[in-house]
Amino acid sequence: MRLTTTLALLLLASPALAQDGGEETPAFDRPGIGFSPSTLPRGSVALEWGLPSVERDRDEDGTRSTQYSSDLNLRIGVAEHVELQVFSTPWNHLQVDPRGARSRSVNGAGDSGLALKIALPSSSDRHAFALLASSSFATGARDFSEGGTQYALGASYEYTFDDRWSGALYANATRGAGEDSVTWSPSLSVALSDRVSSYIEAGFTHTDGEPSTAIAGAGLTWMVAHTVQLDASFDVGLDHDSPDLQAGLGVSFFFQ
Repeated sequence: MRLTTTLALLLLASPALAQDGGEETPAFDRPGIGFSPSTLPRGSVALEWGLPSVERDRDEDGTRSTQYSSDLNLRIGVAEHVELQVFSTPWNHLQVDPRGARSRSVNGAGDSGLALKIALPSSSDRHAFALLASSSFATGARDFSEGGTQYALGASYEYTFDDRWSGALYANATRGAGEDSVTWSPSLSVALSDRVSSYIEAGFTHTDGEPSTAIAGAGLTWMVAHTVQLDASFDVGLDHDSPDLQAGLGVSFFFQ
């Protein structure tokens, strides 16, 4: 009930706080594996909120794990083509159901972090490219923390084919907390109308000392107001070592 009330208040307040003046709202980073190659104008703010997301998997012993998470990402335009991001997962719920044994559940916060996003100049409007350097810190509960500081460098490239279609390629390298991994993801997006867009994606991750994983899925975004976006997305595992299902709902707000 509290979550619904907060969401309703934000939906009512956002159009009043974000005076668009006829300008187009910058692209949000959610949903999807990658991130948008655009940055916020200086002095503007975006809040992106998962409502929540869910990940479900079953291991070789038949134990089923289901985790619900509500993530937050606060983006702040600090200069032309540069933005600061503060992110966290303040709420998680994990339920483990072993085969033939009693289930258990645990709640707690996840790790938090900071990121700096830089959009690189391009000679054509069809091309867009950005880098995202981030660091996450072990501030979360034991069951929801990586256990140490992690550093990551991501890159996102987008090519606009026409007024409706665009393609993107995302890559990210993560190091720290005893784990090194590389992820890359291609995606294809289409505008279904002036307010609704859809995309398909695939994601591939290699982690040192662990099996590689592959997922694929799709998502939908709906601009319910000039500065408010709702989203829904899902990904399914393509191999034995990937999570069976990842899905989520979210809302994003832009404040000028």
